[in-house]
Amino acid sequence: MNIQLPVPHDLRETIARVGLRALDRERSRELARSEVSDLVVAGIGRLRLPRSVGGFGLDWVASTEILLELAAQDSNIPQVLRGHFAVQEDLLWRADAESDAAPEARDLVRRWLARIAAGELVGNAWTEPGKGGFHQSGTVVSESTDGHVVNGVKYYTTGAIFADWLDVTARDAAGHELAVLMRRDQPGVEIDDDWDGFGQRTTGSGTARLSDAVVEEAELRGLNDRFPYQTALYQHFLLIVLAGVSEAAARDAAALLHERSRTFSHANTRTPRTDPQLLQAVGEIDAVAALARAQVLATAASLDAAFAARSSTEDAQIEAANAVELATGRAQVALHRPVLEALTRIFDVLGASGVSQSRSLDRHWRNARTVTSHNPWVYKARIAGDHRVNGTAPVRLWSVGEPDAAQTPSAEVPPGAPEKVTPGA
Repeated sequence: MNIQLPVPHDLRETIARVGLRALDRERSRELARSEVSDLVVAGIGRLRLPRSVGGFGLDWVASTEILLELAAQDSNIPQVLRGHFAVQEDLLWRADAESDAAPEARDLVRRWLARIAAGELVGNAWTEPGKGGFHQSGTVVSESTDGHVVNGVKYYTTGAIFADWLDVTARDAAGHELAVLMRRDQPGVEIDDDWDGFGQRTTGSGTARLSDAVVEEAELRGLNDRFPYQTALYQHFLLIVLAGVSEAAARDAAALLHERSRTFSHANTRTPRTDPQLLQAVGEIDAVAALARAQVLATAASLDAAFAARSSTEDAQIEAANAVELATGRAQVALHRPVLEALTRIFDVLGASGVSQSRSLDRHWRNARTVTSHNPWVYKARIAGDHRVNGTAPVRLWSVGEPDAAQTPSAEVPPGAPEKVTPGA
């Protein structure tokens, strides 16, 4: 059982400092390498770890509160961390089953918990460009004289360029889908910062090329053996980003209006900060930011319920995982329109001066539009409707890629096809 602890003051101070140069990094497309490093040292990567192994022992609601603070300072960084938190969640899920596991498995979990407690960071390398990844990874793991090696190309490798370890999906010679953890700093791994999206520009979501990248046999694991709400957890981090962007826009709109002195001859008051129409516009942004925050904290509570089910029956685990999958999908559907609309209202508040490139206020909309484009909401709306009307369970593990002639997209994974999840494509 996790015990809630106050987050150390130095972590909160580090989060606050992240925002000091966020606008400069946005303008120059500079990766927040030093900021991520400082956050890891301050403990951002071990929020969920138990106190007994050097963590803060926070549940998902409390962890989300901290991550929302971070997202409001720089929306890129929580997205950088989501692969790390997914691996951490799987370790915590497995840790409770240690008594039933083989000694080697128990030792592996303990080693990984110690690595995370020591500040090692994991990045994501799941999605594949082009045809790769539709129900089966194009990336392969095979035996060699060095043990096991991985070959393939990944894209949307969010956080990988900052990481010590890569979390890679691959298939073995028998066609089994695996989750593989490998060191990033080895000759067989090349990561390019070639992500060219117009938003979330500094997440490091570029290309990873794996050429005989070495992986230890102990780090090969069946993808379906991981905790059962992976997709929902990845989506939760995108919701955190969305809520953080909303809060940042509300903050900027309020601050800029408060200091503004120029007004129009046909305005309502002499000072813009007392003009009721402008205050209404800021209030609309503020209300949507509050809505997004409340929605994200609600999905965090669903994650806590799913994690609590780990000691229950398999049916109870799947039921809880389905519930959080639906919760994150509904939140995505519910928030994308009001958030995107609210983020354009900042220009109604500030007029033409608000579009100055020096302020880069358009970054809020671009960042929000980018995360709402990941894992398209239109499919989530259909899934929610199918569940409401027909009681159909949501798809929890899914893939993205270009299907060949034998593969047909559907709401269910085709019989016999390996299930896999590809977050953030």
